[in-house]
Amino acid sequence: MVERSSAGDPGRTLELLWRHELGERAPQRGPRKALSIDQVVDAAIALADAEGLEAVTMRRVAERLGVSTMSMYTYVPGKAELLDLMLDGIYQRMPREPLDDLPWRERVTAVAAQNRELYRHHPWALKVSTSRPPLGPGLIAKYEHELGALLGLGLDDVSVDQSLTLVLDFVQAAARSEAEAKAAQRESATTDEQWWRAHEPVLAEVFDPEEHPNAARIGAAAGAEYQGAYSPGHAYEFGLRRILDGLAALIEG
Repeated sequence: MVERSSAGDPGRTLELLWRHELGERAPQRGPRKALSIDQVVDAAIALADAEGLEAVTMRRVAERLGVSTMSMYTYVPGKAELLDLMLDGIYQRMPREPLDDLPWRERVTAVAAQNRELYRHHPWALKVSTSRPPLGPGLIAKYEHELGALLGLGLDDVSVDQSLTLVLDFVQAAARSEAEAKAAQRESATTDEQWWRAHEPVLAEVFDPEEHPNAARIGAAAGAEYQGAYSPGHAYEFGLRRILDGLAALIEG
């Protein structure tokens, strides 16, 4: 099941994201709230970082905070709204070092690296579809900062947005492949090199290099370079260079 951002009540979600009460809201009765929204969000993020997104339930977050499950609903209506708050929270904490004095390739490379680190620290974010992003202060600040990597290059506004989307989509895909590779090593308790060596004897018996000469030659060269069937680091570096080259052609054109 795919988790999706912006799947909850849109009005209440925006209120929570911006920490702003919209319109008239009846005063709540009962004891004063002991926690803040930020504490609830921090607990949910820490739980997702430690155990994955599937571990984030209202009950588990409540246990982490030492409160009752029912009391959680006085802070957030449900998991859908909490997920938006979690995403916006990690966006808000991303480093935003000045880009102005860097050449454009270095600016784009820095933006890519920042997003790659985001997914490395919070791999659960890769499991959330953000085709309808959480429109909170963290996302808006992230977007404003990252647009700066492509300004002043002669691109029109739509091309700037499309170029940024291209870079971010590539980083997300590369980060997902890296996370899957790490999960495979963790679950099998073997490295890629060990896995490859274990399969080599059987492959040698069934694979005919004369029938598939290109696969034999190129596969052997790539395997020797990567020390395995796949290298997330090589894929990321190669892909980012090609994207930068493509953007250069667009800018120069």
